[in-house]
Amino acid sequence: MLPDDHELERLYAYPQMDRPWVRTNFVTTIDGAAYAVDGRSGSLGGADDTRVFALLRSLTDVIVVGAGTARAERYGPVKAGDIDSGLRARLGLATSPPIAIVSRRLDIPEALVSPGQLVITTSTASQSAIDRLRETIDVIAIGEERIDWPAVLAEFADRGWTRVLCEGGPSLHGDLVALDLVDEICLTIAPVLSAGDAPRIAHGDTPVEHAMVLGHALDADGVLLTRWVRDRTYTPAHV
Repeated sequence: MLPDDHELERLYAYPQMDRPWVRTNFVTTIDGAAYAVDGRSGSLGGADDTRVFALLRSLTDVIVVGAGTARAERYGPVKAGDIDSGLRARLGLATSPPIAIVSRRLDIPEALVSPGQLVITTSTASQSAIDRLRETIDVIAIGEERIDWPAVLAEFADRGWTRVLCEGGPSLHGDLVALDLVDEICLTIAPVLSAGDAPRIAHGDTPVEHAMVLGHALDADGVLLTRWVRDRTYTPAHV
């Protein structure tokens, strides 16, 4: 059973930072599959994971998600009923956080081409597509072959967005992990073994090793909700 709302807010509070703090949020099976047999991660966590998912969204300035994940999970703009508006008002946050869709090909789900939302892409993406999107939503185009994530986070800082929440998918997460930009991960572990060919929660070309410290672990009727924080004081001996 999860703690009450006040205690959950304390457990998941962002630190006071003068730079963007990048939190990622994922759910996996015991054997590390990033989504259920239906191809969606939202099928794994259950009601308690959904409750924490809503809290994390309520605490953030901006939600970053890859276009593929947005399509698979049927994303739309965050609605007032999806978050705790009172909590956001108490924290001095905007009424709702924008969704920042990450796509180099600019294949953006139609539901997210909506005022108040955001696209993150490269400077070499189709200029005509960027111009069309900018008629409706904001576009950050930084980096040539790859998105320049440190520059994107600097742009977030300029906008006053220091509470960053990344909701996937695995390739986007892998990029952030490879650059050592992930400050913490909120990981829900579903009591399921799935095998199959589902990806891990972070996927990339080059393996890396970053030490993490357990912030907390909550047992919600067999579903394990954990929070891990980057330990930047530790360097693996073989590095």
